[in-house]
Amino acid sequence: MEELASAVPESWSGWWGISNAGDQVDLILVIAVAVFSIFWFVWMWTSKNGGSNHQLPPGPPPLPLVGNLLSLDTDLHSHFATLAKTYGPIMTLWLGRKVTIVISSPALAHEVLKVHDTTFANRDMTVAGNESSYGGNDIVWSPYGDQWRMLRKICVRQMLSNEVLDSVYSLRRKEIRKTIKQLYSQGESPVNIGDQMFLTFMNVVTGMMWGGTVKEENMVSLGVEFRQASNELTELLGTPNLSDLYPSLAWFDLQGIMKKTKVAAKKFDAIFEKIIDQRKKMDGDEINNDFLQFLLQVKDDGDYKTPFTMNHLKALLKDMAIGGTDTTSTTIEFALAHMIDKPEILKKAQQELDTIVGKNNIVEEFHIKNLPYLHAIMKETLRLHPILPLLLPHCPSKSCVIGGYMIPKGARVFVNAWAIHRDPTIWENPLEFIPERFVDNKWDYSGKDFNYFPFGAGRRICAGTTMAERMFMYSLASLIHSFDWKSGEGEKIELGEKFGTVLRKKKPLMAVPTPRLYESYMYE
Repeated sequence: MEELASAVPESWSGWWGISNAGDQVDLILVIAVAVFSIFWFVWMWTSKNGGSNHQLPPGPPPLPLVGNLLSLDTDLHSHFATLAKTYGPIMTLWLGRKVTIVISSPALAHEVLKVHDTTFANRDMTVAGNESSYGGNDIVWSPYGDQWRMLRKICVRQMLSNEVLDSVYSLRRKEIRKTIKQLYSQGESPVNIGDQMFLTFMNVVTGMMWGGTVKEENMVSLGVEFRQASNELTELLGTPNLSDLYPSLAWFDLQGIMKKTKVAAKKFDAIFEKIIDQRKKMDGDEINNDFLQFLLQVKDDGDYKTPFTMNHLKALLKDMAIGGTDTTSTTIEFALAHMIDKPEILKKAQQELDTIVGKNNIVEEFHIKNLPYLHAIMKETLRLHPILPLLLPHCPSKSCVIGGYMIPKGARVFVNAWAIHRDPTIWENPLEFIPERFVDNKWDYSGKDFNYFPFGAGRRICAGTTMAERMFMYSLASLIHSFDWKSGEGEKIELGEKFGTVLRKKKPLMAVPTPRLYESYMYE
């Protein structure tokens, strides 16, 4: 058995977070417990899908019981893209007992996310997803149906509409100006851009969610709690779990993913319970017209056909807290890293800002519509580094033919947006950061063009696209208008990625700001 364990490739043990040979032996022993599933696997491998004329898509040959698990690399998005060069734009992987389909072409993405959108509108619920979403009661993991439609309607119409976002511009402005002032006051010292922007966006998002319920002096400690809980939860959501791949083993929670996710989710829950309790104790004159107040009213009014519960309320707050902070701060980090790596791009963006805003003025959100080159920088950043590189896994509600192949009901379906965005048959010099390719062109974030869909497409397209665009554009415009940026002394800009549910920079960006505006009062 130890000899078998020693044969497990380093790449696979890294994917599972296994640290030593003893852990490998334990894992092999665990998998052996599921040996009865080999009969199921052999049947699925050798059958012709119940007599259908359509076969599963091609893919790398699987081993009995474990399928393709032993050969998986840590960075799944790039690993899948490499495999697609051999097996084609639609391929099958066996992850334990789980049939996994990977889509890597615009035409097939169109079939899944447009032509058969309703069939693929469900999520492949994971153990961590279930525990983190109050049992699938949020907009991310909720099954397609009346509940999901209710949650989507509440988010899009009442929380993330242009009208609502316009009404909280003063909050965004306050937090961005606070960040600019802080950067100015600390002199030309290296700044961890990801951490700084996470804190900024966290203040914006929590301000939108529950306004003045939290006192100013408690915001920093709350931000630390939020970041820790957010990092733990996103890490667990992106960790492969034997319980998902071998459902018969789920009860044992062999990797402890369920237990750890419950702990992380309880941290969020404790924060929400405290905030809600404080809100209920506030007098009417103290209450702001924020998201929390709106959601409490929805809960009490019961206007929707599907009951809106306290779990729904807290699940939506969690979605907002994670979706509005980590994703946007990471995109800012990638964008600024590329601009420092190519100073001519930074200078061109600053020249555009100097023309529209002037160096004797500060950026306001109404300037954004007149900054096409900065828009191009955002689009190019999301092309090279889509924040959800494989989107979120879809799950067909019935067997469906895609590209001439049978996709079985219940399969896990990944759409590799990262690979499509780097396809040399679509994009010229696809690995180069070239914002000019997005100036005066047709591409937007609507998900209608399957050559470029960084926020997804179809019914499950990201509900927060408008908010993300506003936050990114206003923040980056303010950062590069107020400061010149360079890497720290002796530091080389690294653009490597770290795969996860949310794509991150492998090495955090440490950058040095130098004030460039005419007057010091413009940093107040």
